[in-house]
Amino acid sequence: MKVIIDEKKIEELLTRGVENVYPNKEALKKVLISGRKIKLYFGIDPTGGALHLGHLVQLLKLKKFQDLGHEVVILIGDFTAQIGDPTDKQATRKSLTHKQVLENAKGYKKQISNILDLKKLNINFVHNAKWTNKLTPADMLELASHFTVSNLLSRNMFQERLKAGREVFVHEFLYPIFQAYDAVTMDVDLQIGGNDQMFNMLAGRDLMKRKKYKEMFVLTTKLLVDPTGKKMGKSEGNMITLNDGADNMFGKVMSWPDSMIASGFEICTSLDFSNFSTEKPRDQKIKLAYEIVKICQGEDVAKEAEKNFVKTFQKKEIPDEMEEIKAQSGELLSEILVKNKILSSKGEWRRLILGNAIHDLSKNQNIVDVNLKISENLVLKIGKKKFVKIVQK
Repeated sequence: MKVIIDEKKIEELLTRGVENVYPNKEALKKVLISGRKIKLYFGIDPTGGALHLGHLVQLLKLKKFQDLGHEVVILIGDFTAQIGDPTDKQATRKSLTHKQVLENAKGYKKQISNILDLKKLNINFVHNAKWTNKLTPADMLELASHFTVSNLLSRNMFQERLKAGREVFVHEFLYPIFQAYDAVTMDVDLQIGGNDQMFNMLAGRDLMKRKKYKEMFVLTTKLLVDPTGKKMGKSEGNMITLNDGADNMFGKVMSWPDSMIASGFEICTSLDFSNFSTEKPRDQKIKLAYEIVKICQGEDVAKEAEKNFVKTFQKKEIPDEMEEIKAQSGELLSEILVKNKILSSKGEWRRLILGNAIHDLSKNQNIVDVNLKISENLVLKIGKKKFVKIVQK
């Protein structure tokens, strides 16, 4: 496939939703404008069965590179997922078996096929267990000799764990080493990932220099975060998966705080938010929700989801402004509503639940669990006229 040189598209590719480019944007831009075909990769550890909007950010970047004719590699981390990436984790991840990892990854291609064109010749899927399992003890010693304990210990989450008296296990140290080895083995020119993956990706950049004397570029993207700065994803319990039903996906985006609208447009779509910046937040969110569903599941599905949302919610006259309550993940919803005087007592909560009078507008379903704990943002209709938004701290 011929490489396309379009300076405007290349500039947007290296700017929109991008946190950093290493060593710098200008150097990568020069390579892309030269017309040289590059090989880039994005790694996914199958720690769960569904990809989410955090992955969508990277997949949209890969799509832009694919459309320009560059070679895209999707790495399924069937070896590294057994270790578990320690990034931002305050405790060691639970170990997974190889069988569990492969089971998790079963639906990934189908989910990705809605965003990337898998029929083109410039995309390839690989598994890192293929080469990592072939490493001998001597190979491991040689690989480890390129890294220092002081450098690995410098990672923030390791420092935080040590200060709190928590354990840091040796296999967690090895994670960035194995990820670096992936890049070197595939001999890539560029690695793409979220900004939280910067340490791991720069480890690959360093190892590439040491072993192949080659300049590998690293592009980190902005993260989709809630108003408190927490990453939207599986670990935080507030993710939207690419497997979510269209109505559910649409409703979850509509439940986002208004402060997330601009960043949602920037990193989860290709639309220009400035075209909608003067509209009401609800209208902006409808356009955002429609575009995200369209990208993930197709235009016809998105049209139906918007139609269902308007029919179900807008015509019930949900107010533009409603009380917003901040809550910790894991808190009982009943206690939050009573504490903030939305309800008079837990007895009233129980009566409303039994009477199907508390509706989760994000999922378009009644809440039936009297012991429901907060795990994501919620927009609730209580009775006929009371509306409240619950936002995780």
